Amino acid sequence: MKIIYESGEDYLERILMLTNEHGHVRAIDLATNMNYSKPSVSRALKTLKEKGYLFVGDDGNIVLTKNGLAVANKMLERHNLIKSFLIHLGVNKDVAWEDACRIEHDLSDESFQAFKKFVDKLYID
Repeated sequence: MKIIYESGEDYLERILMLTNEHGHVRAIDLATNMNYSKPSVSRALKTLKEKGYLFVGDDGNIVLTKNGLAVANKMLERHNLIKSFLIHLGVNKDVAWEDACRIEHDLSDESFQAFKKFVDKLYID
């Protein structure tokens, strides 16, 4: 059973990606990057903050908590592996990005680990 919704996973993943790219992220950065309205982002951030996945500093910077970082890293790893595999199969990178976005949320941990093992073997052999 999931303790966080798909949209929450997307937000946490994007916060991590933007933090890795720019060193920090604010609500306006998320709104712009995800093409969402500022009020929608504010509501999502409030929910994620209440659930203990992030906090917002006095300077407006969004920081992932230990739990938020764990979810974000999990989703980013899934996204990158699935996207890379699809591109390797010849799928256009934009399509691979979108498909990976959908697949990453619904794949069980067991299936993902098997998929990861298979992909690792492909790239080693």
